[in-house]
Amino acid sequence: MARTPTEKNKDQPGTPSREDEILMREIDEAVRQDDTKEFFQKFGVPLGLAISLLLAGMFGFYFWDGRNEAALERQSEQIISALDSVDANDFEGASQKVDTLIDDGSIGARSSAKFLQAAAALEAGNRAKAVELYASIAADPETPGPLRNLAIIREVSTNFDERDPADVIAKLSDLAVPGNPFFGSAGELTAIAHLEAGNRDEAGALFAEMANDEALPETLRSRARQMAGLLGVDAIEDVEQLLEDEGVTPAEGSAE
Repeated sequence: MARTPTEKNKDQPGTPSREDEILMREIDEAVRQDDTKEFFQKFGVPLGLAISLLLAGMFGFYFWDGRNEAALERQSEQIISALDSVDANDFEGASQKVDTLIDDGSIGARSSAKFLQAAAALEAGNRAKAVELYASIAADPETPGPLRNLAIIREVSTNFDERDPADVIAKLSDLAVPGNPFFGSAGELTAIAHLEAGNRDEAGALFAEMANDEALPETLRSRARQMAGLLGVDAIEDVEQLLEDEGVTPAEGSAE
């Protein structure tokens, strides 16, 4: 004969009945509701304020980001318009179009504007202004490294004849090394400065390095090879390969 729940509970003390389990769950639920109610009573206002501030911050960021992106687009349009003027040989017009970017543009727009204005100054024969603009780009700590190095190259090459050779060598020392993206331009300027300073050995060695650097344009390597030869430095490592590059077969070379 089956026993009733009360009989079971009597036989197995400590085991809650179904009614007790239901009651315990109701009490537990009531306690949770009271805890939740108490939590919101204590922290509801601060929490709501925090959420409001978070949402305001998010909307503020997106608003600022949208305005910033719109400003960058306007600056890009100014630069593109200025480049169109350069293509039309209207350098003065190009300079005027980017004039406002010098003070109010982003670092990239500001650097581009100065490069354009330097080109316009050179076109107008004003080398001093061009050098000043290139120097300001190179001196700006916010200018990206590649643009700063390009500005240094342009600054030195623009008034190279007026510079002391030692100044040229020192200014380009970090760029006139194999592996540097500006090795070709900086190396050639540095080698010529060495020649003007009477450092024929240094000039010859640098021209030889340039001649053997396969990363450089062939026209520059050929020019460096000729200069190295004039200075008594053999810059030809593979004669047959050179003849092949020049379009001359070994047979033709031997026949000559």
